[in-house]
Amino acid sequence: MASIRKILGKAFRGRNLLFLLVLLTGLCLVPAASHAQVSIGVGIGISAPAPPPALPVYGQPPCPQEGFLWTPGYWGYGPAAGYYWVPGVWVAPPRVGLLWTPGYWGFAGGLYGWHVGYWGPHVGFYGGINYGFGYGGVGFFGGEWRGGVFAYNTAVVHVNGAFVHNVYEDRTVVDRGFVGGHGSFNGEGGVNYHASADEERFNHENHWQATANQTSHEQTAAGDRNQWASNNHGQPGTTAMNRVNGRRFDQQGRIAQGIHSGQLTSGETRNLENRESHLNGEVHNDRAANGGSLTPQERQQVNHQQNNISHSIYDDKHNGATQHDGNNEVGDRRDNQQQRIANGVNSGQLSPSETSHLERQQQSIHHQAAEDRAANGGRLTPQEKSNINHRQNNARKNIHEDKHNEKKAPK
Repeated sequence: MASIRKILGKAFRGRNLLFLLVLLTGLCLVPAASHAQVSIGVGIGISAPAPPPALPVYGQPPCPQEGFLWTPGYWGYGPAAGYYWVPGVWVAPPRVGLLWTPGYWGFAGGLYGWHVGYWGPHVGFYGGINYGFGYGGVGFFGGEWRGGVFAYNTAVVHVNGAFVHNVYEDRTVVDRGFVGGHGSFNGEGGVNYHASADEERFNHENHWQATANQTSHEQTAAGDRNQWASNNHGQPGTTAMNRVNGRRFDQQGRIAQGIHSGQLTSGETRNLENRESHLNGEVHNDRAANGGSLTPQERQQVNHQQNNISHSIYDDKHNGATQHDGNNEVGDRRDNQQQRIANGVNSGQLSPSETSHLERQQQSIHHQAAEDRAANGGRLTPQEKSNINHRQNNARKNIHEDKHNEKKAPK
């Protein structure tokens, strides 16, 4: 009853009688469940006077551990913060066999109401919202339970092959479940989609509420002003994480994108990854000294340093310095090496310290080529090209070895 009173209180605070009537109707339709379950078929937790911002486009971090399921990011709402972005994150379900139905915003009665997400045996109605990574608007195609073990569809979701091995690839589902459009809420002006008969039925199954980790994750986001839409203008500082209180994946993802596009030079990447590596070392030592966890003060300091690195990534990607060596054999070879490094950063196969070392090697080769060209009227002699190719062969070997050793980016 305490959970019901809490939800009812939020509905009264939202002053939305229509939403309250829908909520009470849902309470009557579903039988009582155990204490660990949510016995509400339709639940609206809070309402807002304005629509949520557009959903940001972001990369998915690799699943860090078998059995974890992806919960997509969403816009939360609070009276002080307004809309704030809750990063997408991999979490452990409350029990084997359950799937996550994301929450969604719905427009009705002149207000935008938040329909809370839940765990259940099937994925129910989530407003037709295209959250990506298997949640295209209807159902979920990022994996399935097979005899008590979750199998991941790598055509849709991203996993860390060093830790997750129960995978398959089914590309036939890539475009399935897509309702159309990229609206951030259901209803007039947003996604025009109504629940199917199956989704209605799934909505009235026994449900499990969000786990304590999920609740803590949302509370952390609500308290981080970098996540507030009023401060970030719809571009949150952290879009996704590999686990609750885990690595801010967007840092490495943004670095990988900068390498891939040429917006980050080898020198810039080396500097950024040196700072990431140093910060990872600090976090490791702090956790070791505190039984595997961080104190609130340490976490605040880590967030401050990550915010500084985030600003540096942005500055470096927009300072006009680019990494392209022209349409020639040497330039193409260097671009190929950078793509291999970018892929390793994005997949988690390359740690920040490994990336820094590899980029230092690329920076040295680049400087040698520039000096040789300057001494020969802008061209390289056959011998100089041969020397550079030899060094790039060694670099390629180093990239391969670093991507396939036991050292990985922090989980």
